[in-house]
Amino acid sequence: MEHYLDNAATTKTCEKAKEAAINVMENIYGNPSSTHEKGRQAKNLLEDCRKTVADALFASSEEIIFTSCGSESDNFAIIMGAELKKRNGNHIISSSVEHDAVRKALDLLETRGYKITRLKPDKSGAVSVSSVLEAITDKTVLISLMTVNNETGAVTDIKKICEEVKDINPDILIHTDAVQGFLKVPLKAKTLGADMISISGHKIHAVKGIGALYVKKGIKIKPLIVGGEQESGKRAGTEALPQIAAFAAACKEDPEIKKMAELKEYLTEELLKKIPEIEYIKTDAPHILNISLIGYRSEVLMNYLETLGVFVSKSSACKQGKRSHVLEAIGLKNEYIDGALRIGISRFNTKDDIDALVNGLSDAKKLAHR
Repeated sequence: MEHYLDNAATTKTCEKAKEAAINVMENIYGNPSSTHEKGRQAKNLLEDCRKTVADALFASSEEIIFTSCGSESDNFAIIMGAELKKRNGNHIISSSVEHDAVRKALDLLETRGYKITRLKPDKSGAVSVSSVLEAITDKTVLISLMTVNNETGAVTDIKKICEEVKDINPDILIHTDAVQGFLKVPLKAKTLGADMISISGHKIHAVKGIGALYVKKGIKIKPLIVGGEQESGKRAGTEALPQIAAFAAACKEDPEIKKMAELKEYLTEELLKKIPEIEYIKTDAPHILNISLIGYRSEVLMNYLETLGVFVSKSSACKQGKRSHVLEAIGLKNEYIDGALRIGISRFNTKDDIDALVNGLSDAKKLAHR
């Protein structure tokens, strides 16, 4: 039996999302830019989907730009946001625990003369409001911080950061990578205060290959991808309507946040009961728990769990097995990092999945001492 607990990497596509994608491929296959009936039919569906995604984010339809993924949305916001404000300054604030889509976009900007301040997070991976405010200079033009850390589940108070920063300088652009936060923690674009928000479909049971970038009305960033006039001239390329339809369908489903939070609490309790020496990072996100069995290697534990049909990871999937820069940045000892596992919970998980994981880790420990 399969026990999939790597939902922070990607989620199983839900039935409604699959049905929506197939319907487009079979029936609404016209190009949304074509002016004939099939094109108009596709265009109408595209705009209906845009409204659905916008509603889920508490935004307006015209503030949503469809992209290929969260990484593209991050690159778009950071690179073109910096370009928009380059006459105002060249200083950008971020953190040392961001996703590689943010980190490497910042590395690129650094080669172009931008000065990057990478803030140190607290022991959970969250970034404090005070550290952001202390880092602001008269050259600061952009701040990019993730809402929920993808490896620890730490939640950064983006709303408070936006309020405080905008009081100091309303011209500073604020971007948040909300790929792990969207439909997992309270997130309303209209009240959050961020100028740009990145989200992704495959983290909420849509298909892979679709994301979106919220750009607050009035922010005139130029397109990252140029060519045609799709997405109101903001992102060239024929819209991936099957994926977009799946994204919208997934947005309509109940994310069951309470269920995920209860499973995370149950997991923590069972781990401490059966493996008292287990260490973990306490965070507020309902779906991510980072644990470590000191003295054991992550790869060995993962391989053993896989033989039992239990699937977890040791860090972001984008790291492809490399050491976690997040756990290093928050100052954890090497012994913790070497044995770290990231558990990602979704609404499809049950207590049986949690029990399989806990029993598997308990058995792995016993076998190692034979």
